[in-house]
Amino acid sequence: MARPRKPLLSTDRIVDTARALVDTEGLAAVSTRRLAAELGVSGPSLYNHFATKDQILEAVADSVSAQVDLSMFEDGREWRTALHDWAVSYRAALRDHPNIVPVLARGPGRRPAGLRLADAVFGAMVEAGWPPSQATSIGALMRYFVMGSALGSFAGGFVDDATAYDPADYPHLGQAHLLAEHQEKIDERAFETGLRALLDGLASQFEGLRRESSDSLPT
Repeated sequence: MARPRKPLLSTDRIVDTARALVDTEGLAAVSTRRLAAELGVSGPSLYNHFATKDQILEAVADSVSAQVDLSMFEDGREWRTALHDWAVSYRAALRDHPNIVPVLARGPGRRPAGLRLADAVFGAMVEAGWPPSQATSIGALMRYFVMGSALGSFAGGFVDDATAYDPADYPHLGQAHLLAEHQEKIDERAFETGLRALLDGLASQFEGLRRESSDSLPT
């Protein structure tokens, strides 16, 4: 009887396995030795696809960036709506893979999906009428906001033991022990509240730019 063939080693298979390790055990779990064991191959065979562990983590980060929907920048949505919908998709991808956020926070570097993401946001803002310098700032501040929201849970940071919140010391935290129980709802509401406030502020700035531009036209 023929021996069953092992699945062929591929870049995608390495990245998928590494991403699963990062998701479940964190960045420190990824090593060429551990990946080779998970994949059932010899360590040196990985070097046919990636020269270093850092390259593998970069590829994992880019695979997460590739999960972010960019269609809202191509289908005619108004810039504010597009930014909102993109931020929601971006956060969903990072929420599903929070352990890779520190790598993503370094910036896109040479990662193709990360660069496509940056290009889409910048291009859409310039096309909408934002000056290039401010379009760059918008891309940066959105990244700060979304990544910050994905790094941890506000509600989940409170223990569910009511005795931890002695009213003599924390008179306003009488209900804090209930926060963790409603973690997802609270965190989602906080994200939407912050996102609306951020977009309201940008919309106000945009109107100011339009007024300045109109006032500067010769009469």
